[in-house]
Amino acid sequence: MDVTIDKNSGYCFGVEYAIKMAEDEMVEDQKLYCLGDIVHNDMEVKRLSNKGLVVIDREDLRCLHDCKVLIRAHGEPPETYRMAIENNIELIDASCPVVLKLQHRVKTAFDKMEKQQGQIVIYGKKGHAEVIGLTGQTLEKAIVVMDDEDLNQIDFSKPVTLFSQTTKSTRGFYALKEKIQKRIEEAKGKMDEVDFNANDSICRQVSNREPQLQKFSEENDVIIFVSGKKSSNGKALYQVCKGVNPRSYFVENEEEIVSDWIRADDKIGICGATSTPMWLMEQVRDHLLSLDTRSVEAGI
Repeated sequence: MDVTIDKNSGYCFGVEYAIKMAEDEMVEDQKLYCLGDIVHNDMEVKRLSNKGLVVIDREDLRCLHDCKVLIRAHGEPPETYRMAIENNIELIDASCPVVLKLQHRVKTAFDKMEKQQGQIVIYGKKGHAEVIGLTGQTLEKAIVVMDDEDLNQIDFSKPVTLFSQTTKSTRGFYALKEKIQKRIEEAKGKMDEVDFNANDSICRQVSNREPQLQKFSEENDVIIFVSGKKSSNGKALYQVCKGVNPRSYFVENEEEIVSDWIRADDKIGICGATSTPMWLMEQVRDHLLSLDTRSVEAGI
């Protein structure tokens, strides 16, 4: 049995930066509020909770005063910043720079669409933390779409500007782009340049993982994909693995591994989402090696 951890898996720089900011703050204050789970991985949330990170929701935020609150990498809508000022809350802003740039682009596009009686459409998961931050730039007027049924919310006779949640599938974005373009042409008979503007706003650190994971999945007999079940990115990247290697398995931790998945002569690849900590993938690797009594060399 050979076990290898994918060197390209694990935290993206935005998540890594947010966790470092949280840990640095807790060295001094030993307690820090965080608006939502800092990362969509229950194991990591529990580890940080033991260090003093207290997860709160937006209702909790309304009741807090004179304290510090961390904004995670997903970003927040303008309302959060206004509330912080009103309640004398010091925000430790760990918003990912890629997300902040996208928020600015969405706000600029929204102001333009308002003048043209157009629409902002966001390819993403409704209720996702990043999407809440993006729709907040549009006075909650943006239309959030995930599948064909959601397209019925759009008025195809009016201009459309399309953006994407940064962690969505590139393939899914371009498939959606084609569908919107086709519906506009059907509604108007033709499509002018002002009718549709599609912006591929997917983070390349995330999207580049798809071809890397395809190659990694081909190189191994079994894939153990480690991710929190709340992670949209994890679900998408797991499907990339499964599409290449049918012996791909999604687990939150080593306790979910079934020994029947593994054969003695297998090459096993461990990989994960942008929200999966390296220490957790190493824990999974050590568990797999413990299943085998022979000497096995693991590569990282």
